[in-house]
Amino acid sequence: MAARPLVPRQLNERLQALIQEAGCSNAGLARRVNMVGAERGLDLRYDKTSVARWLRGQQPRGRAPGIIAEALSRKLGRTVSIDEVGMANGRNLAGGVGLQFAPTVTGAIEQVCELWRSDVGRRDFLNGSAVAASALVEPSRDWLITSPDAHVARTTGARVGVADVAAVREMTAALVDLDRRFGSGHVRPVVAHYLNSVVSGMLSGSYREAVGRQLFAAVARLTELAGYMAVDTGEPGLAQRYYIQALRLAQAAGDRGYGGYVLAASMSHLAAQLGNPREIAQLARAAQEGARGKVPPRAEAMFLAAEARGHALMGDARAFETAAGRAARALDRADPEAGDDPAWIAHFDAAYLADELAHCHRDLGRAEAAARAAEESIAGHPESRARRRAIGLALLASAQVQLREVEQACRTGTQALELLATLRSSRGAEYLEDLRERLEPYAREAVVREFDARMELYAA
Repeated sequence: MAARPLVPRQLNERLQALIQEAGCSNAGLARRVNMVGAERGLDLRYDKTSVARWLRGQQPRGRAPGIIAEALSRKLGRTVSIDEVGMANGRNLAGGVGLQFAPTVTGAIEQVCELWRSDVGRRDFLNGSAVAASALVEPSRDWLITSPDAHVARTTGARVGVADVAAVREMTAALVDLDRRFGSGHVRPVVAHYLNSVVSGMLSGSYREAVGRQLFAAVARLTELAGYMAVDTGEPGLAQRYYIQALRLAQAAGDRGYGGYVLAASMSHLAAQLGNPREIAQLARAAQEGARGKVPPRAEAMFLAAEARGHALMGDARAFETAAGRAARALDRADPEAGDDPAWIAHFDAAYLADELAHCHRDLGRAEAAARAAEESIAGHPESRARRRAIGLALLASAQVQLREVEQACRTGTQALELLATLRSSRGAEYLEDLRERLEPYAREAVVREFDARMELYAA
């Protein structure tokens, strides 16, 4: 019988590059892998010959790939995934990065760092990725039933302290301000690079329990912001991945309130953009249930406003009225002078609630109510909320079209257009395009033709 021809393995260039980056020898890596294995109750006896075989393409069995990734993570001071060491072997399909609610803190760190790394590298699977419909609501169920993480402290890697956490918070605040003023097109790449180059090293560092909780809370906020920016740059599939990971990080932080915020303010709005009203209401109710008794009235109001949005899109006026009324009463209970609201909800005021209600009335065909709410929203938003004011103007113009006030709608739409011309915001452009479609029945009128011409210049 003739011998079967040998099939040459492909050299593991990824692992070779990591070993060179870590500055360790084959024998040194083997020792580190054996030590990590011992911590996990495994008697591993790898040596330099074992590492040489891995470099020639051999795939070690069992838990070894994860242990190799952990050993390199500790040496490099950042999280290294199984995929990055070239040993995924089909287990971590790239297209699924960021779509899972990891069961462990270690898994959560690995997954979110892989997402940041893939985003910065503009991996093909992320470019223009569609939203995974099955993952719109499923993570909320995981969040509801998952037990709190008992421990998050780490003892290996660079030391992380309260000053590092403060730096992440300050960076987030600065990026929020820039995003509101100029749109996400100017800012999102900065966020992605900061997360990948700086924050990933913090998560894989060493920190005490209290500092770790604070760190996860701060990183959850910045990760959610990156998701919002992905929405604003026309990348909803990427936004979904960021939102799921922000939810998991909030769980590690032990912050149920912020987890609810991610569901109601972020994931439900993504569902609204995609035209999935039932999922909007489900996500908002999950937020209310999972954060019950752990959020201030201002957050309750936001959660209820999100639920109202879902009911309005489904055409359920009675359920909308109930949720909207409860939202208004909850906001009335908020004390603006107390100053004890978490930073993530402090922005939700009467102007934001009016914005939500303007959307709801528009979707229910209540043009006059939509116009009043939009005007209230515009009046309440300061100049620094440029994108929000532009969206409010677009909503008002849409309501004016419904009222057949075409000339006024074009004037209002022009104001929105002029404001959005100072921003790089895909979301704002979508509102303008929606207005343009609503004006199509009046396309022959001179004022509409003039508005269309302005739109063409804006789009150019």
